[in-house]
Amino acid sequence: MPFTGQWKIVIDSPMGKQESSLTLTENGNALAGRQSSAFGEGDILNGAVDGNKATWSVEMTSPFRLDLTFSAVVDGDAISGVVNAGAFGDSPFKGSRA
Repeated sequence: MPFTGQWKIVIDSPMGKQESSLTLTENGNALAGRQSSAFGEGDILNGAVDGNKATWSVEMTSPFRLDLTFSAVVDGDAISGVVNAGAFGDSPFKGSRA
């Protein structure tokens, strides 16, 4: 279960670097958890795991409603991937276990 645990990530967004904390739990091919940042917190939705790859989404509500869709790869204690923020487009992210 490479995704289960606590993670600290940094999203390189058009608004600058955004730090977030992830708490992820795998159950078979399903992924659940929570993401928190300076912009609020949200539950992990539609989480799916395929080996060392996963996808999920989060509905953020501050400073405005924004749906984030993540695609990630875990390599040991490192996580990286891309997050889509709707009209703001794709932004890379990376992080490590907390």
